Amino acid sequence: MVSNFFKLMLVLSVLCLVISPSHSAVSSIDLGSEWLKVAVVNLKPGQSPISIAINEMSKRKSPGLVAFQSRSRLIGEEAAGLVARYPDKVYSHLRDILGKPYNYTRDFLDSMYLPFTILEDSRGAVHFKINDDAAIYSVEELLAMILGYAVNLAEFHSKVPVKDAVIAVPPYFGQAERRGLLQAAQLAGVNVLSLINEHSGAALQYGIDKDFSNGSRHVIFYDMGSSSTYAALVHYSSYTAKEYGKTVVVNQFQVKDVRWDPELGGQNMELRLVEYFADEFNKQVGKGVDVRESSKAMAKLKKQVKRTKEILSANTVAPISVESLYNDRDFRSTITREKFEELSEDLWEKSLIPLKEVLKHCDLKVDEIFAVELIGGGTRVPKLQAKLQEFLGRKDLDKHLDADEAIVLGAALHAANLSDGIKLNRKLGMVDGSSYGYVFELDGPDLVKDESTRQLLVQRMKKLPSKMFRSIIHKKDFEVSLAYENEDLLPPGVTSPIFAQYIVAGLTDANEKYSSRNLSAPIKTNLHFSLSRSGILSLDRAEAAIEISEWVEVPKKNLTLENSTTASLNIAVEADAKNASEESNDNLHADGGLSNTSNSNVDEQNTMDVGTERKLRKRTFRVPLKIVENTMGPGRSLSKESLAEARYKLEELDKKDAERRRTAELKNNLEGYVYANKEKVLESSEELGQISTGEERQSFNDKLDEVQEWLYTDGEDASATEFQERLDMLKDVGGPMFFRLKELTARPAAVENARRYLVELQQIVRGWKTNNSWLPEARIDEVLSDADMFKIWLDEKEAEQKRTSGFSTPAFTSEEVYNKVFSLQEKVSSINRIPKPKPKIERPMKNETESSGENVTPSNSTSEEYLNQSNQSSKDSDSSSNEQVDPEPKAHDEL
Repeated sequence: MVSNFFKLMLVLSVLCLVISPSHSAVSSIDLGSEWLKVAVVNLKPGQSPISIAINEMSKRKSPGLVAFQSRSRLIGEEAAGLVARYPDKVYSHLRDILGKPYNYTRDFLDSMYLPFTILEDSRGAVHFKINDDAAIYSVEELLAMILGYAVNLAEFHSKVPVKDAVIAVPPYFGQAERRGLLQAAQLAGVNVLSLINEHSGAALQYGIDKDFSNGSRHVIFYDMGSSSTYAALVHYSSYTAKEYGKTVVVNQFQVKDVRWDPELGGQNMELRLVEYFADEFNKQVGKGVDVRESSKAMAKLKKQVKRTKEILSANTVAPISVESLYNDRDFRSTITREKFEELSEDLWEKSLIPLKEVLKHCDLKVDEIFAVELIGGGTRVPKLQAKLQEFLGRKDLDKHLDADEAIVLGAALHAANLSDGIKLNRKLGMVDGSSYGYVFELDGPDLVKDESTRQLLVQRMKKLPSKMFRSIIHKKDFEVSLAYENEDLLPPGVTSPIFAQYIVAGLTDANEKYSSRNLSAPIKTNLHFSLSRSGILSLDRAEAAIEISEWVEVPKKNLTLENSTTASLNIAVEADAKNASEESNDNLHADGGLSNTSNSNVDEQNTMDVGTERKLRKRTFRVPLKIVENTMGPGRSLSKESLAEARYKLEELDKKDAERRRTAELKNNLEGYVYANKEKVLESSEELGQISTGEERQSFNDKLDEVQEWLYTDGEDASATEFQERLDMLKDVGGPMFFRLKELTARPAAVENARRYLVELQQIVRGWKTNNSWLPEARIDEVLSDADMFKIWLDEKEAEQKRTSGFSTPAFTSEEVYNKVFSLQEKVSSINRIPKPKPKIERPMKNETESSGENVTPSNSTSEEYLNQSNQSSKDSDSSSNEQVDPEPKAHDEL
């Protein structure tokens, strides 16, 4: 088990990031039924390694909505503003209907009072018909829009491109949902590094900063979201491993089991309130009125009920108020927490079933559980917490994780680990398992149904990823079906356990081709399956293994001849060892080498032709077989043609969105320019009188009025080009006038600053000459010359400006003055940066006497002292008992 953990080790950290030169980031997406959360692994130093990407409203989660209104597409917060007014045009709960059959989706939408126009496609799944332009979109296409919006949030947050992501999915997602989500990401241009089960993301976030070396623990993650509830049991432990020669402790966790109810969530409680208030409103109005007949009224009521439920989580009484709910009738009421709990009485017991089942199947008792961590918005309901406390026998529940963000942050850790450009230094081993068990079934001509034609391929909670191999014996092409193991445990909406079908072709031809050969065994078909990290099971390849026995001619070995030759040589050596030795010596003296006479004789005997013989040998051929996917039903993936068409539609929508945003921005710019300048004309009438004529001001004011009127008439549906043209026209008329108005005060201020600086410059030059005598005179003279020329230019331009009318173009501008001042200041700064030269130090030459004196050993010095002096100076002469002085001593530098 430890080796399995080690092989699946995830190097995870929130403390240290080592970034490669890549200019992109990775993100994680928590795709919920109603909300969307996005986290980004930041690449910029100084920022938090992993952070939540906020949306355009500065919120940390965004509505998972897509709306189509007035031929425009709106996503997220923009779409949320249309829910109450246009409930038939705002598409929600897309995650819950992905990969579902038409009938299931229709019943689900009716129960949620969602008035969408749906069609059944060729797969038996749902397409949405958009009323504005009669366009039709699949669930995958709408989900692709939401995923694209999520990536845009990540890119805006990180300021770098984001293409890689990990997407969190609920554990009950089956094969159809997982494949559909990957196709939606493909349409959005998102490279999915992996899908991760929500409970695994929460488990990563829980364990990343903890140490389990002191003991293992069992932790249950209980999640009640908007539409589903699950409980996952996770076992945390640690083991020791060698790393760079050191023994380190590595933490790890394994998902032991997970149980769920895919149709129990916070929205079930909200629907109980909706029904209660709908009945109350009908009683208030009377006359046989039923508010449920109006989709708009129900959308308004659902929106207010959500707020009322949130209030009841913190208060015992909550009001509800809906203006003009139905037929211009307002609705107001109150409800107590006690009444709300009574309406949802049956839901509280159902909420405990996943928790009880996971304990039962893992054979654990409540007191063996270290912690029960609550995540998901539904766990904030006080009654649910009370039921959990009662069942667990605990006063306090564990709430160490952020109920909304734990999953997306843990998924970001997983994304950082899978990314090539990011290395994390804190280790936490992760082993997740398959939520379903899978079998494969064989069918085809002459194939007898027995135990071999239906085999267990993946047992439930088998580790991800995994590879499987199966061999079968059959002579003709056949079909392979992949199915869920237990028909009582199927994904929501699934009616048939079979989710994928393949045709294995080429086996018939292989049997016909090789049947005439001498087969040593029947032809086998090897099937290679894989269970990916995302939990998707597929048949990757198939091959026919053909084993043939054939007779081949091989050289015959004459073992008798070889043995006799060896024996005769040994006898000769033993008979006369002395003669052999002498002969050997003679041969060595004669030609410098051993005699080859006997060896050549042996070689001649060994190379004699002894003939060939027939031997039976086995050869194995592996012939690749063709696999054709033949999946039918809602689980079938979109075809290549459908994907290409969908990609084209999404690209066109992206272009329209970009043009719409550009149009809105230019319209705002035009409106802002009109209002700002109308006020400026009124407030600055005296100043404008000095630089413009009355006719010029009146003409500009008329243009402003004309554009303002156009904005609210013909300009309502104008294009971005039209807004830009009118803005340019106004700037051409008013620009010169407002430029002269600005220069009226800016130019004198610039001149005053310039003359003040010229006076300061004279003081700077005097300081140079007094204190900085090393500065080059030529550079100082250059600065003084430029200053004189600048002063002359100022005098001339001021004189010219006095002769120029205020209604004309100024003789010079404040910008020109500042540019000349900046140029002069740069030259002054360059002179100030000239360093003071260091004084030159002349090193004196030592005379002959001093040099020789240093080498003479004092008479009273011991041999040890003299040896020390000799070692201290590497340039001293060699000393001996008879000291000699070099007649031409070398000069030495003083140290």
